[in-house]
Amino acid sequence: MRTLSARAAELSERLARNAQAVCRHYLPAGRREGRYWMVGDVAGAPGRSLYVRLFETERGRVGNWVDAATGEHGDLVDLIRLNQRHGRLAETIEEAERFLALPPPADDQRGRSPGPPARAGSPTAARRLFAASKPIIGTHSATYLQSRGIMHLADLPALRFHPRCYYRPNDDDVPGTPGAFPALIAAVTDHDGNQTGTHRTWIDPSGCMKAAVASPRRAMGNILGAAIRFGKCGDVMAAGEGIETMLSVREALPTLPLAAATSSSHLAAILFPPDLRRLYVARDRDAAGDAAFAILNERAQAAGIELLPLMPLLGDFNDDLQRAGIDGLGQCLIAQLHGADRGRFLPR
Repeated sequence: MRTLSARAAELSERLARNAQAVCRHYLPAGRREGRYWMVGDVAGAPGRSLYVRLFETERGRVGNWVDAATGEHGDLVDLIRLNQRHGRLAETIEEAERFLALPPPADDQRGRSPGPPARAGSPTAARRLFAASKPIIGTHSATYLQSRGIMHLADLPALRFHPRCYYRPNDDDVPGTPGAFPALIAAVTDHDGNQTGTHRTWIDPSGCMKAAVASPRRAMGNILGAAIRFGKCGDVMAAGEGIETMLSVREALPTLPLAAATSSSHLAAILFPPDLRRLYVARDRDAAGDAAFAILNERAQAAGIELLPLMPLLGDFNDDLQRAGIDGLGQCLIAQLHGADRGRFLPR
């Protein structure tokens, strides 16, 4: 069995091959300047004190870094350890392996380069972000969902948490908007379970609300037709727009397979699993929800799928959950289920 130091040395080499991707991920407030990534410190504060080598030179190896203000220095394993405030090397190794989405491809096992860093926004970058995140229990993601009345957080492999997820401010953001926030990270998959994208919900550092930014929700990768899935679909499934909407439905009907399409336009385009026979649409009470349902209705009829609406009492089912509680939401949903599904999906 390899020692921790041997594993760390191997990971240092692999991280160096993706040095700029490492910097963008862990030090998003920095920027590339020539051969270096410049940032304020190992925690990722804005500034130009710390520099990471992005290219091999006679003065140092790719991935080596120095903080001119403190004298700290090291490789990318050291950088991740300090950035993530790990107390043990094993934690840093686990984090680095998540980032690199190990196990590596076969070419890399033979010592060859795995290729250039993933293009920003690509499916590869989306999968890498998800792999670099961690389970939600005990994190800001859990606190955020619980603040919305969503308490059953076990068995949610599609959801993860990242403590410092890169956020690119746009023209609608106020000057000085930070370049990273905690984030709820969600895997977007096709109906075979293949991850095609990742959805991000940036969270206020308190954990109790979305971050105060112009666009607190963004997706990356190929998400058209795919969804964030809770449970394995068979012949019956419910689909809706948002994560919170569908997790609210799950609070009352925990065994009903669910899919969150991330937006009304993507809900209208969601692909039907081959065995699907009845689709419930957890609608929002707005014009966009009306339009998505109309398109889905045409597509379902053409595919021979029975389409049934689930209508909230308020704006959406998370509003219902927060106002009426699980019992009130459950009564609303159960009354709208097909008779054959009431015994099948009611909580035991």
